[in-house]
Amino acid sequence: MAPGVLLDDRADAPHTLSTKRFNTDAPKDVFPDGIKTSGQHPPIYEKLRSYQDFPKEITGPTVWKPEDYQNSPERWVHWFTEEEKEELGAAADAYMESGAPLTGLTKDSFPLPKMSKLMDEIREDVIDGKGFILMKGFPVEEWGVDKSAVAYIGLGSYLGYFVSQNGKGHILGHVQDLGDDPTQIHRVRIYRTNARQFFHADTSDIVGLLCIHRAMEGGESDIASVHHVYNTLQRERPDVVKTLTEPTWYFDRKGEVSKGEDEWIRTQILYIEPDGKGRVYCKWDPYFVRSLTRFSDAGKIPPLSPEQTDALQVLEDTCMRLKLHMVLEVGDIQWLTNAHVLHSRTEYKDHAPPAPRRHLMRLWLSTPESEGGWHLPFPDSDEKKRGGVQVDNTPPKYPLQGE
Repeated sequence: MAPGVLLDDRADAPHTLSTKRFNTDAPKDVFPDGIKTSGQHPPIYEKLRSYQDFPKEITGPTVWKPEDYQNSPERWVHWFTEEEKEELGAAADAYMESGAPLTGLTKDSFPLPKMSKLMDEIREDVIDGKGFILMKGFPVEEWGVDKSAVAYIGLGSYLGYFVSQNGKGHILGHVQDLGDDPTQIHRVRIYRTNARQFFHADTSDIVGLLCIHRAMEGGESDIASVHHVYNTLQRERPDVVKTLTEPTWYFDRKGEVSKGEDEWIRTQILYIEPDGKGRVYCKWDPYFVRSLTRFSDAGKIPPLSPEQTDALQVLEDTCMRLKLHMVLEVGDIQWLTNAHVLHSRTEYKDHAPPAPRRHLMRLWLSTPESEGGWHLPFPDSDEKKRGGVQVDNTPPKYPLQGE
């Protein structure tokens, strides 16, 4: 696979492609904050570790059971205070009045002097602690969609750098049922349907979800500690853990590829940090594994083995057993790590028109290793905007609903 589409920083050819990495010096006429999303890459295979190197058991704050939190909301819920809403609203108003594009918003351009300490604490807990928090009372109904989006992206900038979420460069995902066919998983992103989403991690370090409108029924959230699931499988099905650590899994890119790149990535599901603390983390989405039959039927990649088919089902079933359930109300923001928490969504049904459809705003955020993020065996591990989806030099975009 090509090493990735990166920008050449020569003044006479600012938009040409290069094999050198200049993603933090991208031309601001294309990338307003000067940083380009790195996108998806195959791992550095020499840095991958085999099953024998993985721990028998994981300990620490990233290992939790649902009963640790289900009756103790004070341990994982934060209600916005009036002072916090006032500061956040004023920062959003100032940014909107400046006329600067949302795609150029950074932590430095969105000052929150009072809330910054809280967001630092949340960032540390999401990255290295339990991996999740629910913030409640965001005044979305008072502020409306546009101001809410600015405030939400500004708040997220204190956790990480926003990255593109699809081949169109969208920095904000409108999670709605747009009528796409969820059975066409080789070309459809499931968040654009009302179908159940199985346990998975997104292609970023942190994911945020802001609830704008709830569904009539369903659309509720479940999360699971990867490390609790791992420990459980090590006791019950170590053969499954071994299968998940083998670099024989192919992930579909669903056509969102740059020139010269393959349509898939071969990698592991469970990894060990190659440097740093040597922790176990997970990259997983069953939809991107099951959707590759068009390539395996053509003999381009191997089909799923019986062991892999069994492993993905056991992983899903174990997450279901060990899940923490939560309901996102209007004005709730859920922040999750994608390193050691898997999340899912139940199937849902929308209200009949003219009532608004279920609508969540999604942010994908990057936390590079030099700024406290986990070390990854990927070539972009210390890029400011590592991960995400980047097709060629597609500029970032703030999408309208329905895009």
